[in-house]
Amino acid sequence: MPTTLSFKWHILIFALFFSTTKNAYAQSFYRLGAVPSVNINYGLNKDWALHFKTESRLLFQSGQFGNEPIRGFDYGHSDISVIGSKKTGVSTNLGVGYLVRISENRIVHRTIQQFSIVRQYNSFRLAHRFSADQSFNLNSSGEFNLKNIEYRLRYRIAAEFPLNGQSVDAREFYLKINNEYLYGWQNSENDIEIRIVPLLGYNFVDKSKLEMGLDYRIDSILNSSLRNNYWLSLSWFFKI
Repeated sequence: MPTTLSFKWHILIFALFFSTTKNAYAQSFYRLGAVPSVNINYGLNKDWALHFKTESRLLFQSGQFGNEPIRGFDYGHSDISVIGSKKTGVSTNLGVGYLVRISENRIVHRTIQQFSIVRQYNSFRLAHRFSADQSFNLNSSGEFNLKNIEYRLRYRIAAEFPLNGQSVDAREFYLKINNEYLYGWQNSENDIEIRIVPLLGYNFVDKSKLEMGLDYRIDSILNSSLRNNYWLSLSWFFKI
């Protein structure tokens, strides 16, 4: 019961934040697009695993609320990442990884550290993830630019509910809700981002599932203008 209430409090906090910022939407910007991804999990010996992911960001429309929108397809970037993780307890997991972000005019490198807690309850599963990452690129001489690193701290809570029975079995639908908070800083600049992602999933078999839903993100919270991001999330997961 305390865990269920904790998740409800996270959703309530986000709803209150959304209601207090809606009056500022007339001065804020937005983006509409899609973020398709493929996730492959490869199990190793002694509780080790590798997690491969590729994700692209596609932009369809952008603009400022109340003004004429800018329409047209625009390729944002593609992420390729690998995370190695080890199960450290019955419900805990520790991982480190590396990500490369490829866009039209630059390549960003990112190191990742994360700690996860996943617990199964009678009718749902709840996961907490605490993570940190550091992003940097190459300077004009081809060396890593370590003077302008972007740092981020992240916390995500995710709840998964079966829509049929007490657990998610093969050929069944389920509901997943992710709520994430990010704080990032680079030199003297810093910002907060909040994400809420309701997803409908379908478990084809025990090793393959598909999730689709809305990935809503609001950032530039500490700056003068809010930026709202509405992404269609389509993710395929496969275990080897």
